[in-house]
Amino acid sequence: RWLRGQVFTGVGALSIIDPQLRMLSEAQKRTMAAWLAERQTSKGGFNGRPEKLPDVCYSWWVLSALACLGKLHYVDGSKLRAFVLGCQNDERGGISDRPDDEADVYHTFFGIAGLSLLGLDTDVVDAVDARFALPEKVVERILLR
Repeated sequence: RWLRGQVFTGVGALSIIDPQLRMLSEAQKRTMAAWLAERQTSKGGFNGRPEKLPDVCYSWWVLSALACLGKLHYVDGSKLRAFVLGCQNDERGGISDRPDDEADVYHTFFGIAGLSLLGLDTDVVDAVDARFALPEKVVERILLR
């Protein structure tokens, strides 16, 4: 069974080699995007595989792969945003894997990085490069050296 994080690793590596992913046909990109998008649950979040609960970290693993494929429109970004924001700890800060769990650095980072790919909160979250999980400004500075 393939997990969505493993797919991101493959798609991300290919997109570093060729950001347009010309080695994949449009049909392959659509098929992969549909397979990734089917993990969006009725709660708005993504799970890694069938029968699992949604987890904030998959907002990164799924969205980053979809961004590399140019297929972010395959998912409901508003529902995902609501899911991620619903996992915030309003008192102590941070984001957890799912509502009412303890917030941690891992889920906070990937939750915010995933939200950045949606482009809905650009006044609060800087754009993150889907290949590197780094702010686009940083990637541009590194790659231009």
